[in-house]
Amino acid sequence: MLSCPPLRTQQVACCPAVHEGGFLGEIRIMALILNILSPRRLGKLIANTRVRHHSSLTTELINNMDKKATWDRFYTENSKATNFKNFEWFFGFDAIRDFILPMLHSQHNSDVLHVLDMGCGTSALGPCIYRYSPWPVHVTCADISAIAVRLMQEHTETKALQPQNTSSKLDFLELDCTHLHKHFGSESLDLILDKGTIDALLRSREGGAKASQVLKQCLKVLRDSGSLLQFSDEDPDARMLWLEKEGQEPGMMVADVGVQEVGELRGVTYYCYQVTAHPVAQ
Repeated sequence: MLSCPPLRTQQVACCPAVHEGGFLGEIRIMALILNILSPRRLGKLIANTRVRHHSSLTTELINNMDKKATWDRFYTENSKATNFKNFEWFFGFDAIRDFILPMLHSQHNSDVLHVLDMGCGTSALGPCIYRYSPWPVHVTCADISAIAVRLMQEHTETKALQPQNTSSKLDFLELDCTHLHKHFGSESLDLILDKGTIDALLRSREGGAKASQVLKQCLKVLRDSGSLLQFSDEDPDARMLWLEKEGQEPGMMVADVGVQEVGELRGVTYYCYQVTAHPVAQ
């Protein structure tokens, strides 16, 4: 694994109690929860008295984070704000740019690197890689929510982002990531970034099987030299075992998993799990 600097500290504004009623109030509580806490810490905040009267619908939303309809509603409500603002799960690009850019450098050859931000939502991660990579990249930002994809397309067009490398390309794609192989084909991507997508599936009531399917799909579409970088706050003792178990195809493929402590942010320690796959020797 590459050496990774500590996370850059980000200031977090104190959030007042939410007073809106109905779904708008619930969705803002969900946004607050997701933006401050990792998926495995959600339950503790739901029990807090400040949001107790919202807890029924909020819990329902969180339990259904594997559903397209949940995220369409989430981004529809968030889009009603006057000014667009990127929504970042865990942290933004600035916190990990000194990790991602060296990773791109290590994989760079004469060809354009194909990068996927899986479950991008309205994160600025993909556009920032496109903007700041000195090496040519083709960045695809994919999400199951058509609303999120549309918002990002509109925002990017408004900002008229320019890449550092003129050969770089940026696309936005509506895609269920359980079907990555159907869209991209085998061994077509150099780097896949997962910042909260599989965590959200694992936290959902019916998302466990989907999380496993997404992981297997990632390993199928990665080139031999490619990697999946998964950012999470789950302890390595648990997450590495899950990745190794679910990433294997008995008799065909095994997953190699490495872990690097990224740093601490808002009292939470984050890790980067690097997953590569190779065929079983016959």
